Amino acid sequence: MRAVFFSDAHLRGADGEGFGLLLSFLRDASRNLDHLFIVGDLFDFWFSKGGVVYPGFLPVIEELAAVQGRGVKIHLFEGNHDFYLAPYFTRYHGIEVFTDEAILQLDGKRIYIAHGDLVDETDRGYRLLRSVLRSRFFFGLQRLLPLPLLWSLARLSSDTSKEYLAKPQEGLAAKMEAFALAKFEEGIDAVILGHCHLPAIRTHVVGAGQRQFVLLGDWLNHRSYLVMDSGEFDLGFYGAEPL
Repeated sequence: MRAVFFSDAHLRGADGEGFGLLLSFLRDASRNLDHLFIVGDLFDFWFSKGGVVYPGFLPVIEELAAVQGRGVKIHLFEGNHDFYLAPYFTRYHGIEVFTDEAILQLDGKRIYIAHGDLVDETDRGYRLLRSVLRSRFFFGLQRLLPLPLLWSLARLSSDTSKEYLAKPQEGLAAKMEAFALAKFEEGIDAVILGHCHLPAIRTHVVGAGQRQFVLLGDWLNHRSYLVMDSGEFDLGFYGAEPL
């Protein structure tokens, strides 16, 4: 079994940095692949209605459909920038969408996968905001507004995410590793997280076995991705080495 994982592309449109490279990556990665995991924040914003999506996202959506047509199973995780994905991706493309975490059995290993935005339990302000943005009330409210207005507001608000990315991420990475260690004690073999934007892979020995902790980094700056092949993990950087 061969699977590829990546996260945090934060796409804003076809003219955005890294967009064309991502299309090439998807084509290259899917040549010898069973599963593709997109672990949150593929898009910097997401609003759709009745199958209508932001035009700038259509090329990557079409490429994902092509990847799926080649027999690859796609697993799409919501991030803190893109949610309400299932009404479009599951309904119109049959792509599996995870709103939060998932524990999956891959090559005989129990793998914990999540975007990772809920790992820091001390960030109560963010948790409150997240609960509001994902509430039924907010979902109903945004359905009442015209899509062009929502898309314009969302592109403006992405400047906030740039301020977030400018902050040091080492503290969050340490919290994520502590979170992974706790999961290992629960019998998880590997913890794979996005959100932090720092790529890292570490092996921990727990009891008689080895456990893997992976931060996927991001596509936005690092072009990083994870390959799981026959139970082995390898963190790569697109363009610097072959898939």
